[in-house]
Amino acid sequence: MSGYASFREFYPFYLNEHSDLRCRRMHFAGSTLVLLVIAVALLTRNAWWLWLAPVAGYGFAWIGHFVFEKNRPATFTHPLYSLMGDWVMYWQILRGKVSI
Repeated sequence: MSGYASFREFYPFYLNEHSDLRCRRMHFAGSTLVLLVIAVALLTRNAWWLWLAPVAGYGFAWIGHFVFEKNRPATFTHPLYSLMGDWVMYWQILRGKVSI
């Protein structure tokens, strides 16, 4: 995989790596759980909950990749762009621009 000069250049690759709807659904579920974990941590004023955020987010996403996409998560080679891609895709799913 080659380097990317910008996130705009990376994002089409990112979407291609998430072509299986089941993988996208796993990402969406994991990202939703991350938001819920953060909400619980804020509402309870207990930062202990925050350790669950990466477990939920990456756990669901990586299952989607290894089980459904049969590819290696972009997190391993492009961690920042991949994290950005997760949230861009999440918001695009919510707005109906990416299907699940």
